[in-house]
Amino acid sequence: MAGESPDRPDIVLFFVDQFSARWLEAARGGVCDLPNFERLARRGVTFTKAYTSNPVCCPARATVATGLSTRAHGVLENGYRLSPELPTFMRALQGAGWRTGASGKVHFHPHFEGLYPDYRPYGFDIARITEDPRGGEWLDWVEREHPEHYDSALATIWATRVPEFASYGPEKRDLSERIRRARENMTWATTEFPEATSGAYPLPFPEEVSQTSWITERALEFLRSVPNEQPLFAQISYVQPHAPHGVPAEYIRRVDPAALPEPARPEWVDDPHAPAYFDNKKPAGGDWRWARRCYFADICHLDSKLGLVMDELERLGRMENTLLVFLSDHGDLLFDHGFCGKEERHYDACVRVPLMVAGPGFARGAACDEIVQLEDVCPTVLEAAGQSLPLMPKEGPYLKVAAEAIPQLPGRSLRETCSGDASKRRDAAYCESYNAIWSVDPGDWARTIVTKQHRYTFYPKNGEQLFDLVNDPDEQKNLAADPAHAATRAELRDKLLELIVMQDHPKTRRDLWALGVH
Repeated sequence: MAGESPDRPDIVLFFVDQFSARWLEAARGGVCDLPNFERLARRGVTFTKAYTSNPVCCPARATVATGLSTRAHGVLENGYRLSPELPTFMRALQGAGWRTGASGKVHFHPHFEGLYPDYRPYGFDIARITEDPRGGEWLDWVEREHPEHYDSALATIWATRVPEFASYGPEKRDLSERIRRARENMTWATTEFPEATSGAYPLPFPEEVSQTSWITERALEFLRSVPNEQPLFAQISYVQPHAPHGVPAEYIRRVDPAALPEPARPEWVDDPHAPAYFDNKKPAGGDWRWARRCYFADICHLDSKLGLVMDELERLGRMENTLLVFLSDHGDLLFDHGFCGKEERHYDACVRVPLMVAGPGFARGAACDEIVQLEDVCPTVLEAAGQSLPLMPKEGPYLKVAAEAIPQLPGRSLRETCSGDASKRRDAAYCESYNAIWSVDPGDWARTIVTKQHRYTFYPKNGEQLFDLVNDPDEQKNLAADPAHAATRAELRDKLLELIVMQDHPKTRRDLWALGVH
């Protein structure tokens, strides 16, 4: 049967949001039990040095789907829409007979564009969508199936300025006022958790009503709906552990507060050579211990859902022939260095992401410490499925390169990276940030190179950071102005310039009619 053929594997992308490799390692180190992440690690390869090339949602997810760099797909920051004209690996799978489905957060469209995005043009046969604003399918399901919890669900909506809330659904209801009242009337703190706030709280409704549970149930429905003889691709994509952290109380209890790692000190405050980017910034305030406890509780909750997905794959007889990829789009500083969130603060907790791959062609229970990037996910999926993207268009007698030889993707298969072939390895990762959603200042841009030894970041306002990741893993001493490290700084700066230029290779497909045209 096709679904059991080793050259037509089932493919499952278990995708989470704002989850740092640093925090998964801490969780597995004793903060909380993660039996299903351990189970996945035993089944496959854990990539310990995986990096996002643009640490914010829309660009990173566009890179995973297309295999392209930020500049090639054009989604520079949140607020851009991924062009459905660009090839995606899910469309390649769909065209080759895979049944394709997405549940949860896809984020190829900006949230403010609408609460019912249509992701079918990107290659999904089925798309059951609920994203950060929480409007749309999940909210409608709560109103229909659990009306007694509807106002509590409304209270968890933080993106209250999404215009569609003022003209919501087929009836064009104005939900804005009801959301405002629900949030105003909600008491987040409880007797057990008096620290709770609207930013981190025990869910005010049962676990089975949660957005995370809804996403999982839609994914399980999709897995069950596909005939055994047909291969499937499922993108199971969660909003958590993105803030705000609303977690079922039972998972908060599973986190040991005493085992939580303390935040890395905001070293830039006392650094006379800190980039000008940090001028006039202040370390984030708030209860870091409670925020981290809820974040790690989110990880526990996701662990339970990973277990349900793996159980269902086994029950359906699909697990042995499934390529199962667990990854995140970017990390979360979570009070490290005095910051929360992501974007242009390219510290480890922001740019290094968890990545595990299990299935045909991958060793079991292995770790790979080679540098990889999110650009490598697309070619990995295509290779596993024996598929490829459409060739780059070529026309005329001038270009003497065969169409099959024209480069398409900057990444490489993760299986090849694990093969031991030195030619398949990277010597550095590249990360870039444009503006956060509240800025238009290019002084907030950042360009970074990460090697196994160092992290070097350049900010346009004459600012640099250089850290020795081996001897200073918490990035506490900026060496950019240290004469003893001038040669290292110069070498990394030159290499960074090369990587910046190479972000345009292969050439973008956007609006390309043909190469080699006079």
